[in-house]
Amino acid sequence: MNRFFVQLEYDGTKYHGFQKQPTTRKTIQYCLDKALAKVANHKILTTCSGRTDAGVHALNQFVHFDTNSVRKIDSWIKGVNANLPDDIAVKNFYKVDKDYHVRFDAISREYVYVIKNANTPHAIGFNNFLWIKKTLNIEKMKNAAKHLLGEKDFSAFRSSGCQSKSPIREITKAKIDKKGHYIYFSIKGNAFMLNMVRIIMGTLLNVGTNKINVTDFKEIIKQKNRKKAGKTISPKGLYFLGPEYNELNYTKEVILDELD
Repeated sequence: MNRFFVQLEYDGTKYHGFQKQPTTRKTIQYCLDKALAKVANHKILTTCSGRTDAGVHALNQFVHFDTNSVRKIDSWIKGVNANLPDDIAVKNFYKVDKDYHVRFDAISREYVYVIKNANTPHAIGFNNFLWIKKTLNIEKMKNAAKHLLGEKDFSAFRSSGCQSKSPIREITKAKIDKKGHYIYFSIKGNAFMLNMVRIIMGTLLNVGTNKINVTDFKEIIKQKNRKKAGKTISPKGLYFLGPEYNELNYTKEVILDELD
């Protein structure tokens, strides 16, 4: 039995998240497993590096699956892509050790929010950006984001439906950049809880619009109270940049130069 890691990209707009669900076929996993099964000629059940919410995009999602089927890497890629919808695309396959796990062996995961801060929204690709009309105080947001760094209890940014055993996470990167009308919030950590990035973004936007100050943001983290944090913001503009592994080097492709 061989194990493969699969690198893929998708636009999550039309899907109810990555994970398969009993009430719908509109999930990334359903489409991917079905396409893989056609090429492998047997049933496939993938495991992913990090489940994405409904509407969230991914530039370098990873899954693993096991198979005895023998195909060239190029044949896997072409065959699977031929059976996927246009908004999901496989980038590469990597043969790995049979005990290497796409989720448990990931040492970090990174997300980025792309915000258009202007008077007018996007018409083309409007689901690929989070439109905020109000003027944002970027310096205040940058200062607030610094308080995310380190290993902490992030209960304040934990969704009520989260099933994680612990709210402790280590954030190693929380960076905000601005280019013209566009703001990029990049965050990297060992793992993330359900809706965590979206709640953090909602709270940072409260800082940027002067609803709360930087000290308030710091206290929200310290108090561990979800009710004090901002709302779970729209998934528009949220991208999963991908995981990192000690035993796997891959090209982390992006579709926007600013995300490099």
